[in-house]
Amino acid sequence: MELKEKIDIQRLPCHIAIIMDGNGRWAKERGHQRLFGHQHAIQAVREVSEACAELGVEYLTLYAFSTENWNRPEAEVNGLMTLLAHTIKAEVGTLNKNNIKLNAIGDLKHLPKSNYDQLMRAIDDTSHNTRMTLNLALSYSSRWDLTQAIRRMAKEATEGHLNPDEIDDKTVSAFLSTAGMPDPELLIRTSGEQRISNFLLWELAYAELYFTLKYWPEFRKADLYEAIVNYQGRERRFGKTSEQLDKNEKCINK
Repeated sequence: MELKEKIDIQRLPCHIAIIMDGNGRWAKERGHQRLFGHQHAIQAVREVSEACAELGVEYLTLYAFSTENWNRPEAEVNGLMTLLAHTIKAEVGTLNKNNIKLNAIGDLKHLPKSNYDQLMRAIDDTSHNTRMTLNLALSYSSRWDLTQAIRRMAKEATEGHLNPDEIDDKTVSAFLSTAGMPDPELLIRTSGEQRISNFLLWELAYAELYFTLKYWPEFRKADLYEAIVNYQGRERRFGKTSEQLDKNEKCINK
């Protein structure tokens, strides 16, 4: 039986998050510059996005560029920004063909203006799509997101629009850049690293973590299916006992 056939479509994660790691190491092992790995990572993004949409996953969030990545060598950052602009422009047709809506989270105004404008056009051009939301985390870090959420809540409280005594976890979620999305049930990280690197710290509270030795440029549909099958073999209790679980419950909603 093929891996895809082992997937229970009724128990799919609504939201999958992926830390796309290992592009640079993959390139260096082949005698190339790091940017070569980023260029070859595009096929993995395309295959995984299409596979998620075909299965019926509602949200796919890809950690594409962190706030810490701005500290990388200038040549690599400039190359990444050029690649980002080219890729977004080139992939709009594919997104529309697959009925996939593009979204982005992060400190987007920190992007070069040409990148920001290109991204906003692509988001607008795909806004009518309903099959799946592809969420790019760009110039993103969870500590940045939590900080901006706290600042906005403090401002609302100072202006009398928010009662501090009524702030709860739903309030915090509503001020994050992921507001309105279900929390990821499955986090995948490639390249063998086993950490979450300042990614969706709040939202991943109850996510299942899946680590693979494969570098991101090598990751394909079969690897995604393997991660989902592994996820479906786990019991997700959220602090309850096995007997208390609602076996039909789907998604952790905001």
